[in-house]
Amino acid sequence: MDIFAPRGTPVRSSTVGIVTAVRDGGLGGRQVWVLGPARERHYYAHLDDWAPGLQTGDVVQPGTLLGFVGTTGNAQGTPPHLHYGIYGADGALNPWPLVRAGAQGAGSRRP
Repeated sequence: MDIFAPRGTPVRSSTVGIVTAVRDGGLGGRQVWVLGPARERHYYAHLDDWAPGLQTGDVVQPGTLLGFVGTTGNAQGTPPHLHYGIYGADGALNPWPLVRAGAQGAGSRRP
């Protein structure tokens, strides 16, 4: 799923988990992988940069800063966006329900 946002918009973890990769290369460019509950792998790609000090093995919580929206990898020449995916034992999962739930939760915390 591509989530378009201004370059530099903070990208935060959608789940509790362990950072399994912080790397630059391939189609995703600068990317972060987080292993979450049920061994689901959360993929954050096309980042302009990573959060300062972020490294493999870090434990993250929902909302932990992972990086910043960009156009690295095969996103060069496109509007800045985050490519977000979730992969389980049976392959790719639809991330939209989790994204929607997070957006609704954020809205409910407004004063």
